[in-house]
Amino acid sequence: MTPELGLQIVLYATGAIGVAVCAGYGLWRFLALALQAAASAFGPRVPGTPDPRIAAPPPGAEPTKTAYWALQMWVDTAGAGKAAVELVWYLLTRHWLDEVVRNRLLHGCSGYTGEEAEHWIARLVLRLIAPGMALAAVLSALLAWVLLAGIAVAFAAQLVLVTAVVLAGVLAGRGADRLWKLVRGIRMKCPYPGCYRPFPLAVYVCPDCRAAHRELRAGRYGVVRHVCRCGRALPTTAAAGRSRLAARCPHCDRELPKAVGTTRVVHLPLVGGTSAGKTMLLAAVLDGLGAWTRTSGLTVEYASPADRNEATALGRQVDTAGWALKTQGGQPRALMLLVGKGRGRLLRRQRLLYVYDPMGESLRDADTTRRQQYLAHADGVLLVADVLASPVVRRSLRAGDGPLAVSARPADLGPVEMYEGFTGELQGLGGRRRRLGVAAVVTKRDVLDRLDSLPRPGDGPVDAWLEEIGLGDLVRSLGHDFAAARFWAVSARAATGAGALESEQLRAAEPVLWLLARTGLRIRGAAGSPGGPPRGGRPPGLKQLARLPRPRGSADRGTPNRSSL
Repeated sequence: MTPELGLQIVLYATGAIGVAVCAGYGLWRFLALALQAAASAFGPRVPGTPDPRIAAPPPGAEPTKTAYWALQMWVDTAGAGKAAVELVWYLLTRHWLDEVVRNRLLHGCSGYTGEEAEHWIARLVLRLIAPGMALAAVLSALLAWVLLAGIAVAFAAQLVLVTAVVLAGVLAGRGADRLWKLVRGIRMKCPYPGCYRPFPLAVYVCPDCRAAHRELRAGRYGVVRHVCRCGRALPTTAAAGRSRLAARCPHCDRELPKAVGTTRVVHLPLVGGTSAGKTMLLAAVLDGLGAWTRTSGLTVEYASPADRNEATALGRQVDTAGWALKTQGGQPRALMLLVGKGRGRLLRRQRLLYVYDPMGESLRDADTTRRQQYLAHADGVLLVADVLASPVVRRSLRAGDGPLAVSARPADLGPVEMYEGFTGELQGLGGRRRRLGVAAVVTKRDVLDRLDSLPRPGDGPVDAWLEEIGLGDLVRSLGHDFAAARFWAVSARAATGAGALESEQLRAAEPVLWLLARTGLRIRGAAGSPGGPPRGGRPPGLKQLARLPRPRGSADRGTPNRSSL
C-alpha cells in the first residue's frame, strides 16, 4: 500500500467520522444547548422581584417602565442570540476541540469519561478518530450557526410583525382619541390666572403613590394601561377610566376638574367697565341656571369643590348685603360649571363652562387687555353694558332722573368707549372674533325702568331700544365685528337675593344659554333654541317657581360695589 493511498484512506475515514458524528449527534447537541441558552435569557423571573434586565426610570422621568414590546423585547432577543452564539463557540473551542479532542482522545482517553483505555489498540483507535471528532465539532458549530441565523431571522420577522401590530394599535388609539375630541370640540385649556395655556394631555396622578404621569396615553409605556412604579395599573384612555384620576395642568401644576379631556370646554369672558355690574350679573346667571334646571332638561353642576365654594361666597354676599363685592386681584380664575342636558352616559350632552369675571380696569386699554390671555380661547363674549355711563345717555336725562342715575353708581366707562378699547385686542389675541357670538346685556334695568327721560328697555327689542337712546353705533359695531349678536336687558338685583323673581332669573341666564346653543348645546325654551323666546323678549309661558336654594358659606371681605342692577 502506497503512502498516497494510506493518506487517502485516513482522509476519507476522518471525513466519514466527522460527517457521521455531526449528523448523528454533534449538530443536534450544539443546536439543543444553544436554544436552551437562548431560552434562559428570556427568563422566567420570580414574580414580585426586580428584573435586573430592566432599569428603573431615572429621577424626573415618567414614573413607569417602558412597555416590553417597545424596548425590552428587542434587548432580550439580542441577548438570547448572543447567548446562543457564545455557547456554540464555547462548545466548539473549549469543550470539543480542547477538552475532548486534545486532552482526551489524543492521549488515548475516552472522550466521554476521560479514562485512559487499557489496551494499546484501543488507545491507538482513539487517537485515530480524534481528527474526525475535531471535524465533526467544526461542522456541527458551522451548521448550528447557520440554523440559528435562520431561526433568528424568522423570529425577528415575527417581532417586527408584533411591533407593527402594536404600533398600529397605538396609532389607532391615539387617532380615535383625537377624532373623538375633534368631533366633540374638546380643547383643553388651563383655567388659572397666569397660565391659561392649552395642552394636549393633562398630568394624571396615581391614586396610590401620587406619582405624576405626563404620558398617560397609548404609547411606548403601554397601549391599554401603564404600570406605575408602585405597581398600580393606570388606564390610558378616557373610555377605560382615565378621567376618574386626579388631573393637573402640565404647565402650572394646578388641579384640573375631572371633566377636562372628556367634555367640550366653552370659555365665556364677562367684558365690561368697572362698576358695570359684571359680578352681580354672574350671581344672577348662577341663580338663573338653577331656575332653568326646574323648567327644562338642563343640568348644572360645579366642576370642583373650589367652584362651589366661590359660588357659595358670592351668593352669601348678595343675600346678606344686596350687592356683590368688587372684583379684586389680577387675572381671574375661571368659575367652572358642568352644564348639560339629557340623562344617561350615552344620551347626555355636556359643556364644561369657564366663566371669567375680570376687573373692569383690566380691560380699560390695549396694554392691560393684551395681558388677558384667556381671551384668546373665548368661544363667545358676554358684554356687560351700563348705558348710564354713556355720555350720550347722561346728557339726555332730565333733572329729576339725574340723581337716580348717579345713585346707581355708573361704570367708569361708557359701553361704546369700553368696547372700542377692547375689541381690537380681542381680535389680536385670538384672531377668531368674526366666528364668535356676543351676548350684550344691558344691566341695571330696575333703575332704567324708573327713568322718565328714557323709554323702557323691556317694551321691545333691546337692540332697537339702544338705537333709540343714541347707542346705535354700539349695536352696529357688534353686528359687524362678530358672527352673531343678541341683546338683553337684565335686572340682576331682581334675579338674586331674597324675593328674587323666577322670570328675571330665567332671563339673566338666557345670554349664557344662547352662547352655549352656538356650541351645539340647545335647551328647549331658551333663546336661540327650538321654542325659544323672541329676540329681546321675555320667555313665554314660564310659570313662577320657587327659587333654588343656594349653598351657604362665609363671604370674603372687601370693598362693596353698590351698583344697582
